[in-house]
Amino acid sequence: MSSHGHVRKGTPLLILGAIGVVFGDIGTSPLYAFRAAIMLAAGGESIHETHVLGTLSVLIWALLLLVGIKYVSLVLRADNGGEGGIFALLSLLRKNENQGIEQHGRIVLWLALLGGALLYGDGIITPAISVLSAMEGLEPLHQGKQAHWVVLASAAIVVGVFLTQRWGSGRIGWLAGPIMVGWFVVLAVLGIRSIMAHPEVLSAFSPAWAIALIGESPLLAFFMLGGVVLCVTGGEALYADMGHFGRRAIAVGWWGLVCPSLLLAYLGQGAMVLGAPSTVSNPFFSLVPDGWLIPMVVLATVATIVASQAIISGVFSMTRQLVQQGLLPPMRIVHTSDVEGQVYLPGINFLMA
Repeated sequence: MSSHGHVRKGTPLLILGAIGVVFGDIGTSPLYAFRAAIMLAAGGESIHETHVLGTLSVLIWALLLLVGIKYVSLVLRADNGGEGGIFALLSLLRKNENQGIEQHGRIVLWLALLGGALLYGDGIITPAISVLSAMEGLEPLHQGKQAHWVVLASAAIVVGVFLTQRWGSGRIGWLAGPIMVGWFVVLAVLGIRSIMAHPEVLSAFSPAWAIALIGESPLLAFFMLGGVVLCVTGGEALYADMGHFGRRAIAVGWWGLVCPSLLLAYLGQGAMVLGAPSTVSNPFFSLVPDGWLIPMVVLATVATIVASQAIISGVFSMTRQLVQQGLLPPMRIVHTSDVEGQVYLPGINFLMA
């Protein structure tokens, strides 16, 4: 009871921690998701209204349905003693003997292990890729060759990310929380500023634009989904990290700040492209007023560094579940706070690093 009461009293801090850790990956997707999706939708043709509003419509409903409804409203309810993730689901299936799940247990187990292996892969590559791509924004590429300092600085930052894990995801989250809150507020402000210049972009909330885009070119619309999926990357972290922060903190953070800010950011980019199609090459930074580009690049770099935390803490949580179920050998698990689920695994942290 005391532990439960502590979590309830600490809910505002848990929300701040969740915003810093859980939403890092999905929160930085406006840097590239809209540009990738609309380029695929256009298929090399000149950008017109259906491309812009149709792409926005798909992005908007992907966020609302896949993340808001599927993960936040439904999947987060399928917890196993407060823990989330694919192996929490596996435990629930194992307990459900009355529905005949056990006879298919071997297949279910291998599917769960496959999903877990994919999450480990993400944990290994995401910090390196995200940090390097963010740092490249500080030093434009010339002649297809990266500056040496970009690679060295990125490597140093990635090492730093893994070194800070020993402090615990909760503490790191509360440190990163204010940074990500600032990031989401900036996204919202930039989006609103652009939407006010072209309010017609708000019509993208109508699914009719998505239907029109699909009807215009079904093949290109299918390829566009490869870009649209970028806007929901990190959605699985909401479920995997549920044990770290709790369902309530994640839900409040999503509906109260993250979702509105992401929608405004995507709508703002769409409004910018509607008014100036040439900005499609980099719609996100086209939103930034003159004189604020460098500070925005720095903020984006910091936010992308924070985004690496989501996948790392998710891997810790999943590994702990594997050990508890006897699917991995015993290993050192450090509880970094009195909040159930906030753990640090030195061995796994070292292997990922």
